[in-house]
Amino acid sequence: KYQEQGTPTIVIGGKEYGSGSSRDWAAKGPNLLGVKAAIVESYERIHRSNLIGMGVIPLQFKPGESATTLGLTGRETFGIPGIAGGLRPGQDMHIRAVAEDGTAKEFTATSRLDTQVEVDYYRNGGVLHTVLRRMLKEG
Repeated sequence: KYQEQGTPTIVIGGKEYGSGSSRDWAAKGPNLLGVKAAIVESYERIHRSNLIGMGVIPLQFKPGESATTLGLTGRETFGIPGIAGGLRPGQDMHIRAVAEDGTAKEFTATSRLDTQVEVDYYRNGGVLHTVLRRMLKEG
C-alpha cells in the first residue's frame, strides 16, 4: 500500500535491533519494502552496517528514551528533515512525529552513520549504488 502511494516508511524498534542469524536478510527485507530509516534503542553491530549497505539510515534514540517513553505508537507520520541536508557522521537528527489526531511530538535521535564512508554509502543508496557510480566515473 505505502509503496504504491510512494510513501516511505520507517521501523521503530527496541534494543539490539537486528540480532539473529538472518541479519543480511533483515536489512534487505526492509529495503525491498520501502523502509528508509530505522529508529531504535540500540543495534546489533553488523545489522547497523547492513542497513547502511542497503540504503536505510540507522537512527538511535537518545539514552533513556524509547518509543514507549516518547509515547510513540507506530501509527504516526514521521518527518526527518535533516536527511535531505548535509549529513555528518554521528550527528543529531530532529524528528517530528504527528499522531493521527494531529498532535505532534518532537525528539532528537542520533544518526548511526558513524564514518564519512558510511555517510557516502547512505547518500548513494547503499554499497551497490556507490560501487556502480564509481565504476561509471572510471569507465
